[in-house]
Amino acid sequence: MTRYDDTRATLRATPRTWLITGVAGFIGSNLLETLLTLDQTVVGLDNFATGHQRNLDEVRGLVSASQWARFRFIEGDIRDEQTCRDACAGVDYVLHQAALGSVPRSLADPITTNAANVTGFLNMLVAARDGQVQSFTYAASSSTYGDHPALPKVEENIGNPLSPYAVTKYVNELYADVFARSYGFTTVGLRYFNVFGRRQDPNGAYAAVIPKWAAALIDGETVFINGDGETSRDFCYVANAVQANILAATVEDISARSQVYNVAVGDRTSLNQLFDLLRDGLLAEGVDSKARPVYRDFRAGDVLHSQADIGKARRLLGYEPTHLLKEGLDESLSWYVRNR
Repeated sequence: MTRYDDTRATLRATPRTWLITGVAGFIGSNLLETLLTLDQTVVGLDNFATGHQRNLDEVRGLVSASQWARFRFIEGDIRDEQTCRDACAGVDYVLHQAALGSVPRSLADPITTNAANVTGFLNMLVAARDGQVQSFTYAASSSTYGDHPALPKVEENIGNPLSPYAVTKYVNELYADVFARSYGFTTVGLRYFNVFGRRQDPNGAYAAVIPKWAAALIDGETVFINGDGETSRDFCYVANAVQANILAATVEDISARSQVYNVAVGDRTSLNQLFDLLRDGLLAEGVDSKARPVYRDFRAGDVLHSQADIGKARRLLGYEPTHLLKEGLDESLSWYVRNR
């Protein structure tokens, strides 16, 4: 059995109370689904800025009535300090996912991005500290590596941030470190690398590449590639991110806390390769697209290549990805086709 298998068995035997911020979002709703199927009690907080009621409705349809009864939802904003305190009351574990993502969004509106990602994060840290929660796990970002050229990315080596979004996520790590040093309040940060999967929103100007392209191919619309298509990413299926959160939240080894970890699969796929995988995967789902991509200028604030070293997460958390890109796409694309 893996450490994740052992952890899930322990949680089923001794259920705990969890808070998920951003619970109506893509990753948040997948965390909610998994925890409810493990018979955990969950408090969810969301302001629906980027999350959707339909994500919560879908989870409700996937779990039993008794499991859904273990969920309590708070509609509120992490920028409000009292809301954060109320949400943390009586909670064992915090999974802080709420944030405004997207490099382009942060370039267009750095003030709002900072308010959610820095002020909101600090509010949650203070509320969790004062509420004496047992653990605080937060969504960090691979954008923190900035212009550091080395591959694969190792947690200890970062460069200069390339966007306001990257700055905010780095500030999260700095605050987390200061809270450990100043107050003895330990946290775990998870640097996500291009997470994708079910319930990821394909719509809007700031949609992530996989759902956006999948929707375009299904609808017979143009797929745009920024640059020459040789830009590469370490695409990580959402089930891997869920596993990392649960392992991080429950880890007992003190040396594994007050750390940041890469959450990825340790592989690299170019955008041109991704396009072919999506088109072939949709063909298997009955969507026969003859589209070819249209290339345009490289997007400001993006890095050329990204690939994670996941050795630290394997060693200290027992993290082991269950899905590579192809396996994640096989599960995701059927969902995109059904829900388009």
